[in-house]
Formats: sequence, structure tokens, C-alpha cells
Amino acid sequence: MPKKALVFIRYGPYESCGLVEYRTFRLQGLQTMLHKEGHRCVLQEILDWDTVELIVNGEKIFQCNIKNLEFGNHFSGFAVKSTTSLLGGLLLFWLQLVTLFSQYATL
Repeated sequence: MPKKALVFIRYGPYESCGLVEYRTFRLQGLQTMLHKEGHRCVLQEILDWDTVELIVNGEKIFQCNIKNLEFGNHFSGFAVKSTTSLLGGLLLFWLQLVTLFSQYATL
């Protein structure tokens, strides 16, 4: 991914406690991680339920279910839930991000 990129974080509403609403709690770690790397983030609400997309230079570089993101995780900043272990989930997520972002490193 280009240095100091403008990253659009597009997110949809999800159901919690019987209410479907747009919430950013689960996006805080992602925003923190991107800011630490020098990127700027713009949040955009979309109609697709349970969805998070990262858009860089007009291209979707990542998409996942917003419910797979944990919130309030101060240790790693951003984590993916894993049935085996938190560490395994983090490793899998970081490998996916590195793979997706590496194609933009040369731009």
C-alpha cells in the first residue's frame, strides 16, 4: 500500500442487542493501526449489513464481516476472532493484510 495513503473504511450496520445500527466500536483498532502506519482514514457508511471494506486508490483491497472484528482489544489494536486461538487469528489476519497491501507497496 502506498505510504500515507488515504484509506476509505466502508462499513455497514450490524445487529447487536436486537438493534441494527451503524457502529464504529469494532473499527477503532483498525483505524489505530492505519494511523500508526501513517495513513489517513475516512469512514463511510454503506447499506450492506455486517460488512467492512477497505478501499485504497479506488480499489477494494480487503473485505470481511464486521462481526469478525473485536473491539476493545488494546493489546494488538486489531484482531480477528479465531476458534482456535487469538494468536492464530492475529497471525492469519496479518498474513492476509500483508499479502493484500504488498501489491500496493510499489505504487
